[in-house]
Amino acid sequence: IMARTDAHAVEGQQAAVDRAGAYVRAGADMIFAEALQSLDEYRQFTDAVGVPVLANITEFGKTPLFTTKELGDAGVELVLYPLSAFRAMSAAALKVYQTLRDEGTQSSVIDTMQTREELYDMLGYHEYEQKLDKLFSGKN
Repeated sequence: IMARTDAHAVEGQQAAVDRAGAYVRAGADMIFAEALQSLDEYRQFTDAVGVPVLANITEFGKTPLFTTKELGDAGVELVLYPLSAFRAMSAAALKVYQTLRDEGTQSSVIDTMQTREELYDMLGYHEYEQKLDKLFSGKN
């Protein structure tokens, strides 16, 4: 069970630690500590709660973009990047559609796109296709 505390942003560090402690006493196995703003705060928090702590490293939030090493050194055991890829994909899509609108073709941005083969490799498409062929051929 993971419990989240947002107390830090409104009530401060000690309130967040106290809240997390109550969650742990109630059975939480991990704490999602929202809006901590320094590595010292993470270190104090992780030392105080006694269970694994998750850091939410979302762009444009209250928590600086610490590295995974910095967070690990501060005692954080899990790091969440909830919107990083989505934000990058959204910005890329916007650029493609603006280019299509402005130029009438995507040729000037084609070099930024994933090729069909790159997509298939990433998905393991050909391996999946072979498994399906074997399954449907009756030669399991």
